[in-house]
Amino acid sequence: MIRFLPYLAELALLVFCLIDCIQSPPHQIRNLDKVVWILLIVFIPIIGGVAWLVAGRPQRAPSQQQWRMGNGFSEASRPRSTSPDDDPAFLRSINTEHEATLKKWEDDLKAREARLRAEETPPTTPGDGQPGA
Repeated sequence: MIRFLPYLAELALLVFCLIDCIQSPPHQIRNLDKVVWILLIVFIPIIGGVAWLVAGRPQRAPSQQQWRMGNGFSEASRPRSTSPDDDPAFLRSINTEHEATLKKWEDDLKAREARLRAEETPPTTPGDGQPGA
């Protein structure tokens, strides 16, 4: 089992570097064209993969790295996201929309009830042939 470990590590490096190279934007890749890097990674697996990681991989901006020396992740540089239920303006808009929808439904229900009442009770006029007249 231990004898397969170098081959497994080589395969993992190849797959990682190949996927990273393919997904990288062409204008951010350093030193060589994207196609040349892919060929190097595939045909010279270990050296091509290490070369990609060292010399070809796009450099990430410091704000994207989120890592400070010795302190772990930088909480100060990470943008804070708030959930929608923490935003008072969002909650007001939801409440306004909800009230408008309820008002519309109530008006529609009243109109339907009025229409049904009008259909159920026919107008009575004197002398229309009803008994007792």
